[in-house]
Amino acid sequence: MNPTNTIFDAKRLIGRRFSDTSVQSDVKLWPFKVIPGADDKPMIAITYKGEEKQLAPEEVSSMVLVKMRETAEVFLGSNIKKAVVTVPAYFTDSQRQATKDAGAIAGLNVTRIINEPTAAAIAYGFLQKESIVGAKNVLVFDLGGGTFDVSLLTFEEGIIEVKTTAGITHLGGEDFDNRMVNHFVKEFKRKFKKDISKDQRALRRLRTACERTKRILSTTAKTTVSVDCLFEGIDFQMTLTRARFEELNMDLFRECMEQVENCLRDAKMDKSSVDDVVIVGGSTRIPKVQQMLQDFFFGKELCKSINQDEAVAYGAAIQAAILDGRFHELSLLDVTPLSLGLETREHDMSVVIPRNTRIPTKKEEEFVTNRDNQDSAVFSVYQGERALTNDNHRLGSFEITDIPLAPRGSVKFNICFEIDANGILRVSAEERSTGLKNKITISDLEGRLSEEQIKKMIQEAEKYKAEDEEHKRRSQAKNALENYAYKMRDTFEDSRFSGVDKKKIHDSISQVMEWLDRNQLAEPDEFEDKMEELESICSPVIDNM
Repeated sequence: MNPTNTIFDAKRLIGRRFSDTSVQSDVKLWPFKVIPGADDKPMIAITYKGEEKQLAPEEVSSMVLVKMRETAEVFLGSNIKKAVVTVPAYFTDSQRQATKDAGAIAGLNVTRIINEPTAAAIAYGFLQKESIVGAKNVLVFDLGGGTFDVSLLTFEEGIIEVKTTAGITHLGGEDFDNRMVNHFVKEFKRKFKKDISKDQRALRRLRTACERTKRILSTTAKTTVSVDCLFEGIDFQMTLTRARFEELNMDLFRECMEQVENCLRDAKMDKSSVDDVVIVGGSTRIPKVQQMLQDFFFGKELCKSINQDEAVAYGAAIQAAILDGRFHELSLLDVTPLSLGLETREHDMSVVIPRNTRIPTKKEEEFVTNRDNQDSAVFSVYQGERALTNDNHRLGSFEITDIPLAPRGSVKFNICFEIDANGILRVSAEERSTGLKNKITISDLEGRLSEEQIKKMIQEAEKYKAEDEEHKRRSQAKNALENYAYKMRDTFEDSRFSGVDKKKIHDSISQVMEWLDRNQLAEPDEFEDKMEELESICSPVIDNM
């Protein structure tokens, strides 16, 4: 095991700042090292070929996308250049931009970014299209490994309209695991008077056991958590009941239900008007989550007709077919999950596009100067639901200079907010009297990778790919030599061979095995040369039999 070099949860880093509260909280739990980079960007520090290297979360995500692309290419027998990528509904603009960057680094043209519960709804709509008659209100409850989203949609005559969406980008299976890990760390300290909270290897092994326990408790009422030699030679074993697991996580389960209430409230819809409740995401297998959701909807049977793990990917594939013009039975009307606006005086948030506005959309508003003889105006763009911008997510800012000197309120600006079908924002401003303009574009957003950085990462991804291929070739050549040597060793145990031949072959095999032990990282050609050398000794003896 190599916990400090094993990276996971990149989704909880992508598009965020290192100083974000959630990042600082997660850093304490992760075995790998996260450090601040330029513009407060979180960077993952790893050891690669004996040297420390820093990876952006986009690079890590791109590696997953590359693997997915390669798997799909093998299955389809053709190259893949375009992709539809899903993200949590409550991802901010920055997180969506960063996800597109990850696609670019992976060599993919991300043609559309769609929200995960929306993708699941597309899958539901496709599978249930024969049974949907008239208008139908469907709530999609998506609880995965790291994020939680809930969306309310209306299905009617092949049109899927997202009414409202709510969620928490930092709530999922990982958090349930963390609760168990913290519980057992305390139990270990109570029982053995030893603190394992700083031992990353012990924590990683305990976390793996907790993940397994969580899954087992979905089908049984009680199980034993067991980790051999967890810390300083101590074997750890403890029973955990489903009831205790639920108790450890009850506040998180309640948070999920609060988001369901928020979603219905925003849609101004009573829960009795919901026709179907669709559950997706691996964490919806937790019995208590299902029970609470069912109780909330007056005992309504939950829809489990689509695979909880595959539903989102299934919907993304259908969306790709729609965009490619190969599927016309469904069309999608989505919304923006978070409000967007500008900072005004006293750090107030002035909302231009409210949350749950249908996208794509374009809205214009008038803003004025707030000081006498102001010669420039800075426009800071925020995303979130709080009244003060300090409590919301800053996307970036831009400035218009050399504006006419005049009393406050006299200089007027037309501000235009535009959201595309991917939920990505562009903001522009124009001073009315002079026509002076400026805008914030994707590449200007703070903390986002520059074009140059993306190109460099694409080159590095290609380098990793070449190194992976080289490693694969080396491994195959080494294994072929090793397998051949063992096969020949077994073959020459046969009594039909003379003692002289046996000794000659066994000596040659011993030399090869010793060479293998000393040269695990030899070049593929060297392994192949050794193979030919051994074959030249063994084959004539076998042929003469």
